[in-house]
Amino acid sequence: MERIPQRLRRAQLERMHLPRFGQTEPRAVLPRQRHLLRQARAARRGLWLAVLTLPSLLVQACLLLLPGRAKVAFARGYWMLATRAIGVQVRVVGRAAGGGGRPVLYVSNHSSWLDIPVLGGVLPACFVSKDDVAAWPVIGTVARLGRTVFVSRNRGNTGRERDAMRERLAAGDDLVLFPEGTSSDGSRVLPFRSAFFDAAYGDVKPLIQPVSVVYDRLAGLPVSHASRTVFAWYGDMSLAPHFWQLAQWRGKRVTVLLHRPIDPADFPTRKALAQAAWQAVADGAAALRQNRPARPLPVAEPEIVGEPVFA
Repeated sequence: MERIPQRLRRAQLERMHLPRFGQTEPRAVLPRQRHLLRQARAARRGLWLAVLTLPSLLVQACLLLLPGRAKVAFARGYWMLATRAIGVQVRVVGRAAGGGGRPVLYVSNHSSWLDIPVLGGVLPACFVSKDDVAAWPVIGTVARLGRTVFVSRNRGNTGRERDAMRERLAAGDDLVLFPEGTSSDGSRVLPFRSAFFDAAYGDVKPLIQPVSVVYDRLAGLPVSHASRTVFAWYGDMSLAPHFWQLAQWRGKRVTVLLHRPIDPADFPTRKALAQAAWQAVADGAAALRQNRPARPLPVAEPEIVGEPVFA
């Protein structure tokens, strides 16, 4: 059979109103209609997130009054569902070191507020966050009910905040820490601040597990340098407009790369520990941004955690 010329085949697809590879809507949809569809999608996802959050706050408030780890499991389930509500698929490469009887301090790069629900749904741990988050409407309440450890980054409070982190680790809680101290544009990993690793040198020495987080798919296609700004939230960006724009997109995916845990006892200083953790996170993030195979040690098969059920 004679092959159909490329331009004729393209014309046939357009007449049939079929989308090409990578398109989120058919070509026949007019720009204004496409804009309305995307806004409706964002509104629907925002509504699902609100419906999920309000009753979850009440349940978690009750669980905090009870002993045991039900509050930890419920918080993880909430974050997992929140990520799905936003329409983000999570791919996990490697295994979390928690649950082995020794507390774990997960250290990760940070490029977006979306890192919180993503990592919260993957890791059974509490977050360490800057103290001004506690004053944010709704989000501050969610953070407190999630037993977040708030730090001010004020040198005068360093000792007290370090002790608070050590107490939580001694109590058996795992913690998620962003040692960059701020969020970035997602194109690189900023140097880790060694002061954040003080908590690893207390009476209870946790394992340190480096974690690389990269948003690598948008509209089903690999994320480029230009499109990485859809996910990145940094500087003086406002949260609500950023969520509104992000929620309009389909085909979003993030990869969480869990590296081999390291022992603080193997490093003579916190600076050496911070540098080793940074190197692992930076190398892993670079591989993911370049769509190269990510190979943590020990190597584990990629695991798809959930599908975007509200797409």
